[in-house]
Amino acid sequence: MSTNAENQPAETFLTNPDFRDRLRELPPSAKLVAKVLDDESPLSQGQLAQESLLPDRTVRYALNRLEEADLVNSRYSFHDARKQVYFLIE
Repeated sequence: MSTNAENQPAETFLTNPDFRDRLRELPPSAKLVAKVLDDESPLSQGQLAQESLLPDRTVRYALNRLEEADLVNSRYSFHDARKQVYFLIE
């Protein structure tokens, strides 16, 4: 016997209507970076470029647009303090 909770998809940032509305006005590269961060987070800029198959410059632009929209934040990596990692925020 299964319950309804087992059949429901996990709650993610991209299922949040407010988050989606703010993301809607951004360029496609920012939407792709947000999707990658929704799946795996936190990631460095290089990891985002690798996962999204976007050039580094495009990832930088997408991250800047996401930060301006208050959808992403960054912190220094615990593994390498020279790098910043990015994650989605509500």
